[in-house]
This record gives sequence, structure tokens and C-alpha cells, in this order.
Amino acid sequence: MRYEVQVLRMGRCDVRGPEVYWSSHWEDWLTLYFYMVVIRGGSHLAIVNTGPPPDLTDLNEQWTAYAGPRCRMISDEEDRPEIALASIGIRPEEVTHVIITPLQCYATGNIPLFRNAQICLSRKGWIEDFHAPRFPMESPRQTRLPDDVLRYLVLDHPEKVRLLHDEEEEIIPGLRTRWVGVHHRSSLSVDVETQDGVVVISDAAFHYGNVEIPHPLGIFESLEECHLAYQRFRQADIFIPLYDPAVLERFPGGRITKR
Repeated sequence: MRYEVQVLRMGRCDVRGPEVYWSSHWEDWLTLYFYMVVIRGGSHLAIVNTGPPPDLTDLNEQWTAYAGPRCRMISDEEDRPEIALASIGIRPEEVTHVIITPLQCYATGNIPLFRNAQICLSRKGWIEDFHAPRFPMESPRQTRLPDDVLRYLVLDHPEKVRLLHDEEEEIIPGLRTRWVGVHHRSSLSVDVETQDGVVVISDAAFHYGNVEIPHPLGIFESLEECHLAYQRFRQADIFIPLYDPAVLERFPGGRITKR
């Protein structure tokens, strides 16, 4: 199976440089875009991440307390998932698979919108970023799993949840995931077979410079995982960091490949 891959922006914010580049860019503010990745092929329609929740109050209270008002998440009307997907001819109910990386509300915030989709999450992340954290979490549960999302996954539709193993797992033919860590315990890489080769998608690098310079991510949980992940990302035919505005510069209109 060969897929078409396209990215859609769901929101944006500015962050201090050291969040993106470890112990560097101290005087800089850097922009992050938060993407949904659309993967289309045959009867399958998968997305990576669902965008931030409609109500950004909890998230922005946390982020502005940490770094001030400039780091607020902004999600414009055209960034809303229903509208962004409609712009490329997709209805939420057509999505067959949702892959989440990481387990944070800017990725999980609209899971209930995709009522016909299987929800694919890292098993390790589901345990260590939610059920049984090994260490105190830096963010409250509501900014990882908003109440309506938690209710959907745990009470209303637990049968839709698919917990992924750490090793490579095939979601559907030509679409695979692997646990990479680095950013969060729930961080994955997503490999997509396309006519242009294998596209690898991950939140374990924020900007291309993390992988291409290389320069480790600023917000990481393991430097060793970082180096191992970036070695793998450099082997991809196309790598997509899930937060770099430069993705839309390198791939106008967000069209990474065609079927």
C-alpha cells in the first residue's frame, strides 16, 4: 500500500529557544506549529493527532505560568480540525485510525470527534503518562487528557482503544509505529510507505535542526533516546517533525507526497 501524506496546522505558539534546542538559543523565541498529519490510501484514512481542545483555558494557564503570555497556544478558526479537514474534502466520521503522539491535549484534544476511528496509543505511554507515572508529572492530567477525552476513551468507548507495543507495530498495511520516547513516554515514530519512500513522523524532534544539525531537543526525558531516535530519523526518505513551521515551507500546502 502506498499512501498520500498531508499536514494541516491545528495551532501555534512561541517558546523560549532552549525548549527546542538543548542548552542553546537562550535569547531567542522560536515558533512551533502543531500539526495533524492526514494519511490516505485505498479504504484507509488515518490521522496523526487531533489538535488542541476547543477550550484552551487550562493549557494556556499552565503555559503562561511557565513562560509568560507570549507562549500561549493560538488556534484560529481555520485551524479547527473540522474546518481544516473539510478544506481537503474529509469529514471526521470518515477517519478510520487516529494515532496519538504524545499523550498531551494538543494531540488528544479532539479524539471524540472521530467517532468511527480506532484510537492508537503507546501502551507504555498509556501507563506511564497516565495510569501509573513512574515520577511526578510536570503537567496536570487535564492538559494531557481533557475530561471529555478521558470519558470517551475509558468509559464510553474503551473498545476503540488500541494500545501499541514498543517494537514496530503495523497499524494497517504500509503504516507502522514504533515507540521512541525522548519527548514523553508516549512519544512514537510513525512510518508511512509512499511513492516517494518512507515518511517518518514524530514529536521527538520539534524542528528539523534537532535532527539535521544535529542538536538535541530541549524538552527531553532521555538524551540517550534522543540520539537513538535521531539516528533513525536521518535514515528516513522524508522526515516530518510535528512542530516545525518549516514543514510548510519545504512542502507548500502541506502536501508531503501524493498517492
